[in-house]
Amino acid sequence: MAQITVYSGPNCPYCQSAKALLKKKGAAFEEFDVRADETKFAEMLAKANGKKSIPQIFINGEHVGGCDDLYALDSAGKLDGLLAQ
Repeated sequence: MAQITVYSGPNCPYCQSAKALLKKKGAAFEEFDVRADETKFAEMLAKANGKKSIPQIFINGEHVGGCDDLYALDSAGKLDGLLAQ
């Protein structure tokens, strides 16, 4: 199974939607609340090339992007392959 990291925040509908898709796919993921942990926010900024929006999603260390990017991968039929790695 893939190693998935989701940097998110509370009450974020995009975060909820992205996590719902991952759960629907049966993918386990590690989640960090960047609103509550400044260290994780800084880590997210560094890994995501300065992107501040949430969620920021990484699969096997590769930056996937945000919620829309995750759904675009799914629509293109590429998400299942990434999750199976």
